[in-house]
Amino acid sequence: MKTLVVYTSQTGFTKRYAQWIAERMSADILDLKDAQKKDDSSFAGYEAIVYAGWLMAGKVVKVNWFFEKAKGWKDKHLALVAVGGSPNDNPDVETALKDMLTEEQSAYIKAFYCQGGFNYEKMNLPSKLAMKAFVSTLKKSKDEKQREVGSYIDHSYDVSDIKFIEPVVAYLQGNVVA
Repeated sequence: MKTLVVYTSQTGFTKRYAQWIAERMSADILDLKDAQKKDDSSFAGYEAIVYAGWLMAGKVVKVNWFFEKAKGWKDKHLALVAVGGSPNDNPDVETALKDMLTEEQSAYIKAFYCQGGFNYEKMNLPSKLAMKAFVSTLKKSKDEKQREVGSYIDHSYDVSDIKFIEPVVAYLQGNVVA
């Protein structure tokens, strides 16, 4: 299946997942900036298109480009891959995945999550400041679980693993994914 992976990455985690998916699927890969320069005919030959972006505050960054294009790609296998610092089993991840797509979009786009990490050294200043403020709020919470999350994400770490792309690959290969 001829596949294209389009990604945007700030600190490298999403780029790594995009590369892993592209390698596994023998896919073409484009940074979003390059994809945005292409006209619609450039995407016609692909049977599957993946958009990978980093998750921030429950939303995938710059996903609107993909959503606009996807309206014309309903005949393709479409996957949205969100990469974030939360553990895969965090209930907030499941909620974010459900809220990511409208009911209509859910009919032709499948959303996935891959746990990556945080790299504060590579974050742009606005993102770094937003995360530090968020961490501070969590650490001051009366809820013990919130304080634990704050302690977990208050420093750089990397828990990305190639195994997290398996559901994405299965979907792109036409296998049923729950």
